[in-house]
Amino acid sequence: MDIETLRARHPDHWMRACAIRTLTLDAVAAANSGHSGMPMGMADVATVLFDKHLKFDAKAPHWPDRDRFILSAGHGSMLLYALMYLTGYEDITLDQIKGFRQWGMRTAGHPEYGHAAGIETTTGPLGQGIANSVGFAIAEANLRARLGAKVMNHHTYVIAGDGCLMEGVSQEAVALAGKQQLSNLIVMWDNNGITIDGKVSIADVTDQKARFAASGWDVFDCDGHDPVDIDRALTAAKASPGPALIACKTHIALGSSAQDTSKGHGALTDAKLIADTKAAYGWTAPAFEIPADIKAQWEAIGTRGAAARAAWQANHDALPQNRRDLIARIFSREAPKALRRAINEVKKAASETAPKLATRAASEKVLAAVNPVLFETIGGSADLTGSNNTKTADLGVFTPEDRKGRYIYFGIREHGMAAAMNGMVLHGGVRPYGGTFMCFTDYARPAMRLSALMAVPVVYVMTHDSIGLGEDGPTHQPVEHLAISRATPNTHVFRPADLVETAEAWELALTSKTTPSVLALSRQNLPTVRKVHSNANLTARGAYVLAEAEGQRKVILMATGSEVEIALKARDLLQAEGIGTRVVSMPCMELFAAQDEAWRKRVLPSGPVRIAIEAGVRQGWDRWLLGERGREARAGFVGMSSFGASAPIDRLYKEFGITAEATVTLAKSLL
Repeated sequence: MDIETLRARHPDHWMRACAIRTLTLDAVAAANSGHSGMPMGMADVATVLFDKHLKFDAKAPHWPDRDRFILSAGHGSMLLYALMYLTGYEDITLDQIKGFRQWGMRTAGHPEYGHAAGIETTTGPLGQGIANSVGFAIAEANLRARLGAKVMNHHTYVIAGDGCLMEGVSQEAVALAGKQQLSNLIVMWDNNGITIDGKVSIADVTDQKARFAASGWDVFDCDGHDPVDIDRALTAAKASPGPALIACKTHIALGSSAQDTSKGHGALTDAKLIADTKAAYGWTAPAFEIPADIKAQWEAIGTRGAAARAAWQANHDALPQNRRDLIARIFSREAPKALRRAINEVKKAASETAPKLATRAASEKVLAAVNPVLFETIGGSADLTGSNNTKTADLGVFTPEDRKGRYIYFGIREHGMAAAMNGMVLHGGVRPYGGTFMCFTDYARPAMRLSALMAVPVVYVMTHDSIGLGEDGPTHQPVEHLAISRATPNTHVFRPADLVETAEAWELALTSKTTPSVLALSRQNLPTVRKVHSNANLTARGAYVLAEAEGQRKVILMATGSEVEIALKARDLLQAEGIGTRVVSMPCMELFAAQDEAWRKRVLPSGPVRIAIEAGVRQGWDRWLLGERGREARAGFVGMSSFGASAPIDRLYKEFGITAEATVTLAKSLL
């Protein structure tokens, strides 16, 4: 359907959609940067969605039962910003639109969660939004089953482009959603056939509709510029029994001289092109100006959901007090008081009985204690449940037949799992954790980075954390992965030495509101090193003195995880020779760095030789070896400088020189 026909048949819709298009043209031109084509092409789809289908109230952007709208094609951010301004979201004003992509503005180049209420997730890295959406839909389905449909019953809508569908994570997400039959998930594919390099056909021949159908989705088509056809497809998708894909046939940069070209994907800033395009639209208002009647229509759309929200609130207010308190607690990410009690009981029993067990098994013991008191936890694993020890007896399994289940079999989909967990936290009301091998953080990495960027407290349970996993060899033995995770801003990397530290790490991970956690856990059994119980969470300090020197302190040994045992053995050998040696356990470098100078100086005073022991690369340790009153001439590292090898664990530690004896030799050489 051509523009003239659309304008004639649907004049009110056309002008509402053109408000999105013209704001996009004006904002991108003012910034001299951005992506014009997608908002221009998908404006009709977005207008119908917001006008006739999306359950939302622009004045209540945190309403728990609102429909979620995710712009997976985040480069087209002006589509979202325009919609938010037009419908009356308080955080996106006209000044914000005029300041698109500028310092200090909420209207960043790509939508960023936390910048403005109404931005549900950070998108831009293609594929992440559609993968997040599966987590949103899982959280909604689980909470609907457990809290009731009057409390939780809404859709998750996604606009995704060809780039989102080409990224590999999209297939992980699509397959998971299809398996789980997430019927309240609807993806609107901007099927415009164009990418930055040219036509999609130069790089891809995938039949996307067949691909989604093969993955268990219901598939629909529409003319992405005909509001009647868009409405029909959305209505059918909402009624379908599974997740739905709507292939919206659109023209990128509609109405401009760059229509249907790769140029249309980017920033359309030429003054003549913009003027000609607005003329084709029949738009005569000055730049950034929306005629009052059109703005009023959009604001009415923004308040359309107010009645539904009020009805939800009335139902909520009639719930028993304990149920209202629960909803408030889980959506504010507050942990119950029972968590601390459960953690301390685990710690006390561990200190008294001193078990020797792998920290992955220790983690399972902690989860067995805390999952029954945490309504919000949802666990899972990327096909390594028995190895990651992430499933506890009380959880049940989340399936199409049992939405109350709190354990998810993610399949061999580390990236999809991580991205879905981001979506679960962003939805609210649940606190997910998921497991795989530490080495496979490589597969999950893009979503882990976004956890940190968005400040969402996902918990990554990463087991088999070193060469200590043994015979599986260097393909599975992480050596650089601790350093990679520690290099990521706003990430807590915990490497506990025993059950006590593991319990403390879990307490910190489950009470965090804004920081994701990586738990690096051992395959091999480790002795209990904290044998005197204390309710104090020493892991919260990041590092602490585990064993003090006897006599004059000449050496400080710092270690994490499985190497704390080696540090203690080395201390015994050094003390036997009259060399006073302190052992510092450092389960979380980030938390130690956050302590005040007095604590750090107390743990790492100047003077003694310092040696760090960790079965990973040295990167990240030099702050504690050379800085913080340390000196290069009196500092050393016992760890890895290469990839590992396939052999039994004892042989590996001996061959790579990560032993108490090697530590003693190094310490003596530095004295």
